Amino acid sequence: MKDKITMEKLVTFCKEYGFIYQGSEIYGGLANTWDYGPLGSRLKNNLKDAWRKRFIQERKNSFELDSSILMHPRVWEASGHIDSFSDPLIDCKECKTRHRVDKLITEFDSTVVADKMSPKKMIEYINSHKIPCPKCNKTHFTDIREFNLMFETYRGVTENNKSIIYLRPENAQGEYVNYLNVLRTMRTKIPFSVGQIGKAFRNEITPGNFTFRTIEFEQMEYQTFCKKGNDEELYKFYKEYAKKFYLDLGIPEQKLKYHDHDKLAHYAKAACDIFYEFPWGFDEINGTHNRTDYDLKRHQEYSGVSHEYLDLETNEKYIPYIIESTYGVDRSLLALLHNAYEEEKLENETRYVLHLHPFLAPYKLGILPLIKKQHSKKANELYESLSKHFMCSYDESGSIGKRYRRNDAAGTPYCLTVDDETINNNTVTIRDRDTMKQTVLKIDEIIPYIEERIKF
Repeated sequence: MKDKITMEKLVTFCKEYGFIYQGSEIYGGLANTWDYGPLGSRLKNNLKDAWRKRFIQERKNSFELDSSILMHPRVWEASGHIDSFSDPLIDCKECKTRHRVDKLITEFDSTVVADKMSPKKMIEYINSHKIPCPKCNKTHFTDIREFNLMFETYRGVTENNKSIIYLRPENAQGEYVNYLNVLRTMRTKIPFSVGQIGKAFRNEITPGNFTFRTIEFEQMEYQTFCKKGNDEELYKFYKEYAKKFYLDLGIPEQKLKYHDHDKLAHYAKAACDIFYEFPWGFDEINGTHNRTDYDLKRHQEYSGVSHEYLDLETNEKYIPYIIESTYGVDRSLLALLHNAYEEEKLENETRYVLHLHPFLAPYKLGILPLIKKQHSKKANELYESLSKHFMCSYDESGSIGKRYRRNDAAGTPYCLTVDDETINNNTVTIRDRDTMKQTVLKIDEIIPYIEERIKF
C-alpha cells in the first residue's frame, strides 16, 4: 500500500522535475499563479487530448468550439454573473486576513450546509459558536460583504471613451451564444453537444491548495442541447460517463465519489459533482448539471434573437434544455499527479515514480545509450526515427540506473536501452516503468509495441 502523500511533497516534486513552477518566481511569485513546465505542459495537453477523444471524437453529433475570452458585457447580464456572481467574505479584525464565510463554517463543522444560510444566519452561527480565525485563532470579525468574482478590464484608447468588459469566469456562455451558429453551420439536429477547452478567470480572495483553486484556470466544458423529457436520461448518462472517464485514466474508484447538491441554483433541475480524495479530503474535480432551458431563454430575452428549435419531423418549436458536464483541467491534473505519485522503498534507495496512464505520460519512451562513446550514435538514430511516432526523451548522462530513475520520476512508461546487441543484432532492451521488467525486441518491433500500449 502506498504511503499517504502530502501536498508539500507533491509541490516540491513538481518543481524539481519540471511539472509545475511558481508563477513569476524570480520576482518572489504572485500568489496562487502557477506555470506548467516542460513535463507539466505535456501532461496537461495529453489530458486535454484524452478528453477530446472521449467527448468530441467518440461522440456522435459532438462539436468543438474555441470562443473568445472577452465577450459582450450583455452576455454576463443575461447569465446573471454581473448581479449575483459573488462570494460572502469576512475579515478578521485582529490579523486582517480575509475568509469565505461558507468555507469558514463548513471547515468548523462539516455537517452544516452553509450554502443554505442567509448572511444574517451565517454571522449569527459564527458568533454563537465562537468560530476562530484559522490564522490567529481569535473570534473578532467584520460584517459579511459580498465580493464580485469577475475580473474587470476596459476597452477603449482614451480615458473618456472606455467601456467595461470582463474576463470570462466560465467557458459555458461561449457555447450558449454559439448554439445557433453550430446548429446552422453543422446542419445538425437535437440532441447535439458542443465542447470547449479554455481559460477562465475568477478573482478568488481565498485561493489555495496548490493548483486546486487559482485565479486563472482551465476548463473542459461540454454542453448537450436536448429536448425536455430526454434531459433526465442524458443527465444520468453524463454523470456516469464522467466517472468512467476518470476511472479509465487510472484513478481508482475508492478515491472518487459523487456529491449531489443539497442546494440547487435557481435555474437547475439537478446537479452532481465528482469528488477526488486529495490530502485535505474529498473535493470537486467535475460537475454535471441539468440547467433546463434557462440559459437559452435568457440569451433570447437579452439579445432579442429567437433561440427556438424547429423539429422538422413534428413541426414542434421549443427552447432546448442543456445538460452540462464540466471538468477542471488543473484540478483533474492535480488529482492524476497525486494518484500516480509513489515513493517506492527499494533495497538501497527510494524510487520516485509516477504511475501515469501511458497515454497521459509526457514522454512515452526514454532512449538510453548504455555507454555514451560506443552507443550514442545508434541511439540518436533511433531517437530521430521514433520521435516521429510518439514523444521520446534522450538521456546519455550518468549511470543507466540513474537514468532509469529520472524516467520513472517523469512518468515515462518505457525505456529503451541501446547496447552492443543493438549494433550487432538489431535488438534493443525495453524496460517497463511499473514492473521494471525488461523485454528484448527487434528494432522493427518497437513502434507497434509502444503504440499498442499507449492507447486510450
